[in-house]
Amino acid sequence: MRKTLLVSLTLLALSTAYSQPDFYNKYTFTEADTLRGMLRPERTCYDVTFYDINIRVDPKQRTLNGYVDIMYQAITDFTRLQIDLYRNMELDSITMDGRILSFERKFDAVFVDFPQQKAGSSGSFRAYYHGQPTAARNPPWDGGFVWRVDQKGRYWVGVACEGDGASLWWPNKDHLSDEPDSVSIRVSVPKGLTCVANGNLRGTVDEGDFQRWDWFVSYPINNYDVSVNIAHYAHFSDTYTAADGAELDLDYYVLDYNKSRAMEHFEQVKPMLKCYEQYFGKYPFWRDGYAMVETPYLGMEHQGAIAYGNRYMRGYLGGMIPSDMDWDYIIIHETGHEYFGNSISCNDLAEMWIHESFTTYMEALYVECMYGYEDAIRYLVGQRSFIDNEQPVIGPKNVNWEDWDGSDHYYKGAWMLHTLRNAIQDDGLWFDILKSFYQEHAISNVTTEDFVQWVNQKTGKDWGAFFEQYLMYTDLPVLEYHLAEKGNDLEVRYRWKSDVSSFDMPILLGKKGALQLVHPKNDEWQSMLLKNTSPGSFDVDLERFLVKTRKVAAR
Repeated sequence: MRKTLLVSLTLLALSTAYSQPDFYNKYTFTEADTLRGMLRPERTCYDVTFYDINIRVDPKQRTLNGYVDIMYQAITDFTRLQIDLYRNMELDSITMDGRILSFERKFDAVFVDFPQQKAGSSGSFRAYYHGQPTAARNPPWDGGFVWRVDQKGRYWVGVACEGDGASLWWPNKDHLSDEPDSVSIRVSVPKGLTCVANGNLRGTVDEGDFQRWDWFVSYPINNYDVSVNIAHYAHFSDTYTAADGAELDLDYYVLDYNKSRAMEHFEQVKPMLKCYEQYFGKYPFWRDGYAMVETPYLGMEHQGAIAYGNRYMRGYLGGMIPSDMDWDYIIIHETGHEYFGNSISCNDLAEMWIHESFTTYMEALYVECMYGYEDAIRYLVGQRSFIDNEQPVIGPKNVNWEDWDGSDHYYKGAWMLHTLRNAIQDDGLWFDILKSFYQEHAISNVTTEDFVQWVNQKTGKDWGAFFEQYLMYTDLPVLEYHLAEKGNDLEVRYRWKSDVSSFDMPILLGKKGALQLVHPKNDEWQSMLLKNTSPGSFDVDLERFLVKTRKVAAR
């Protein structure tokens, strides 16, 4: 359970305006999709307050077994609720107060029968299970356990399950809208191995040939963020001092033979945290500390235990950032998710732009903080080629959508934010929008409409059509223009052509080196006269605005 935001009548009206375009009508969704993605009565009848995960992991057999205690509060009266666990995992029994409860499986959903539960009451039940969890084929994009060995042939295990869901390895209410207030993660592994999970280590317990590692998360957490990492880890620590003098624990867990390399490479964490603090405020999970864990896959934003697998290289495995910059993409990006993705979370995978677009834009803010504004522009321009415009940034809701074509919910969404900043033309206001929105909604779930309304309130302007065009349609708005020489001057006629009839975003255009902010209307020609300007000197600012342009003949 985490803080629920009240939705005003204005937001309800805005949400209604955001009807899903016809793009997704060609897709067929199954009952399994809706059982996984929809908030049916068997899910809305209760909120999870706490998970206590108790498992034993056998890397040799690639199996796990154990139980999960689920504490809940009843929202409505109920006698049946839904949890989730993949079909390949065997659910042995479910008990409550010493009583065995009956349950029914349907695809990956499990419907559990209870004695009458009254709204407002609380309780707990335990799910015993075992099995061989799904193995990831291409982590972290393909979910599952990652069974590898390190350079010395020793076990190296991790898990990444965003999109696929945490129910591929432990029973839970697998929906983004319901995060527990806290989680206990107790994992037994063969002696000699270290298990690193989220939060703080509370202790270890000797179990003969196995050792149990007890971790505790004291904040709400997305289920897919719950993680276990098993290897021959070396641990070292540091501290970050915030602007107010408070000290944050920094913990690093790396393969033992990489310790000296990691100690030097991870020095970039502290200046990064300073930049993010400047833009958004202090690191969100202060009590649990900041940790990074070396993993056998590229990376993942596991809350308070960020998965790191970029091989101590600059950029993204050595590339994807300008050659004159030296920073680690995985550190910067995955830490950004601690703010957008982990602290602020969406309610449905369809709105993953809230996680990915903001975090991708945070990369550019990091560059601006460390190198300067023009370098941030250069960094963003380098990402523009990754924008495909093949699919709306917002997907279909209630079906656990993860079939993204391309990465527009990363790069197009980031460029949308960059475009909005330049359309607003007031950096003081823009940075206040970002920081105040984050701080107001930290440790909560939000919707697209929440951010749109925040922008509207802060600017005193309705940006609904702007967001609808960029998030709900595949095509970019097109700036049509016509140029006519008038002696030494240039007459420019311009208008928008877009899917949204009320689209009216301002844009910079005019004579190179002296661009002007104009306010084109959709399907409505306007004109301006540029003194002492030739057609070759006309320009549209495509470094600050994500649009297409089209020169048209005289009308």
